[in-house]
Amino acid sequence: MKHLLGHHQLRWEPLAHAFDALFERGDDLGASLALTIEGELVLDHWGGWRDEAQQQPWDRNTLTHVWSTTKTMTSLCALLLADRGELDLDAPVVAYWPEFAANGKSGILVRDVLGHTSGVSGWEQPMGMGDLCDWERSTALLAAQSPWWTPGSASGYHALNYGHLVGELIRRITGQRTGAFLASELAGPLGADFHIGLPPEHDARVARVVPPPPMPVDFSAIPPDSPMLRTLGNPAPDAAYSHREDWCRADIGAANGHGNARSVARLQSIVACEGTLAGRRWLKPQTVDRIFDVQARGIDLVLGVPLCMGIGYGLPEPATLPFIPEQRICFWGGWGGSLVLVDVQRRLCLAYMMNRMAPGVVGGPNAAMLVQALYACCA
Repeated sequence: MKHLLGHHQLRWEPLAHAFDALFERGDDLGASLALTIEGELVLDHWGGWRDEAQQQPWDRNTLTHVWSTTKTMTSLCALLLADRGELDLDAPVVAYWPEFAANGKSGILVRDVLGHTSGVSGWEQPMGMGDLCDWERSTALLAAQSPWWTPGSASGYHALNYGHLVGELIRRITGQRTGAFLASELAGPLGADFHIGLPPEHDARVARVVPPPPMPVDFSAIPPDSPMLRTLGNPAPDAAYSHREDWCRADIGAANGHGNARSVARLQSIVACEGTLAGRRWLKPQTVDRIFDVQARGIDLVLGVPLCMGIGYGLPEPATLPFIPEQRICFWGGWGGSLVLVDVQRRLCLAYMMNRMAPGVVGGPNAAMLVQALYACCA
């Protein structure tokens, strides 16, 4: 491979070549790609540069900001609590967070939050990116406001507040924020180099994201009371804010995770292997099954495209994501192009993390091409 370091088993050679081609064409600056089968790392590659000036090579232990791929880690934490009987997915949120009952939200279920159907996809009050770092204020504002549509009736992507909603449930149950819970209960025991709230000792390993072109959305043409504008325009998206220390240190379980493909694949292999990984049962198969309980299917009120939402993950929707087979697969991706795909039927997990962001809120064309190469290998 001209541009890659790492290794892969021979069966996955076409996938490795497809990844290498992204660098050859200039489609990637720096990135990592990992594939696990039955929890075993069968492909682990990285390449390119950590910086736009191309002075710092991307190495085996480079981390990057993965935006909404972080949501899959927050979801995994919630599923772990559900598996332990500490979080009832079918219970109302107010069973754990009584203040959330305000303004017509007493009937919203935990699975409505995990399935992006709660009607609370953002903040009523004007917010800046830095305001999301203030946990107490952010969660109190969410608890006080009204839903923007009938809860449970449709999905509306909880772009930046998913981690605050799910994370406050985690905190009410465990006393820990999501990042601390992930570190102690999952990432630490599994040796996965993934962080929600990046400790300063890892700063030197981070490849900062390169912001994308402006979103191809004319916000002035969107009705001001629409969930799309209320969610995606408040706060206004600012990729460069991810470079700031307050953002990196905060616990934003929707969007500020730092990791690489290997660490993402390691953790999400718990789902791929139906709950058992590294000789330990983390989740019961029945808990993994809950991911595939469809919460909503149709036009997402925030993203404006057809989506199928399970519990904590997206599910295949060929109208929008034709490259993902309609099988027992769950996934999610991040602003700019990152993606993690979990195929429970084949017991595999594919993760792709990169630093140069492309247009698009969830995943991107590079990830689509890699998924197509993966399934060509599986044919």
